[in-house]
Amino acid sequence: MNMQTQDIWSTYSNDIKHFILSKVKDAVVTDDLLQETFIKVHTKLHQLKDDTKLKPWLFSIARYTVTDYFRHHDFTYDINDEDLISDERNQDHSEHDCLRGIIKNLPKKYRDPLFLSDIKGLKQQEVAEQLHLPLPTVKSQIQRARKQIAQGFMDCCGFVMNDEGHLIGEIQDKADCKVCH
Repeated sequence: MNMQTQDIWSTYSNDIKHFILSKVKDAVVTDDLLQETFIKVHTKLHQLKDDTKLKPWLFSIARYTVTDYFRHHDFTYDINDEDLISDERNQDHSEHDCLRGIIKNLPKKYRDPLFLSDIKGLKQQEVAEQLHLPLPTVKSQIQRARKQIAQGFMDCCGFVMNDEGHLIGEIQDKADCKVCH
């Protein structure tokens, strides 16, 4: 099957959104957590080996995202048996962990257009219309977000930019990573 993030978004985003909303009871927080969930999906999709487990895998990522939200905001979250089922995530530290952390730390004005363009798959004109911003502003924000991601890898794991403008380097151990630890 090998679905792309955009296909997964089209198929499952409404179900995931309703699930998150049922837990947090706040539309704005739900949209943020939905976005964060799909950033995680995008960066970890290569780890899903069995396409038949896609839907449970998506919901487990959403569940962890909601749990993290409550943990970071000192709220209580009623854990049910379903939440205790471990997912089959790879526990190794990877560039995708760093990318998720870097994207999560982007200012919202850069994170939102980047998410809509690079993860949700909208054309930049559609992003501009959805965010009610001029197209040149959106293009600029997406470019700045991409540059901040590259800088994030340099700051986080000591990557360097080669002569062709490509990042090169090795992912640090999780304990040494300045973003994911």
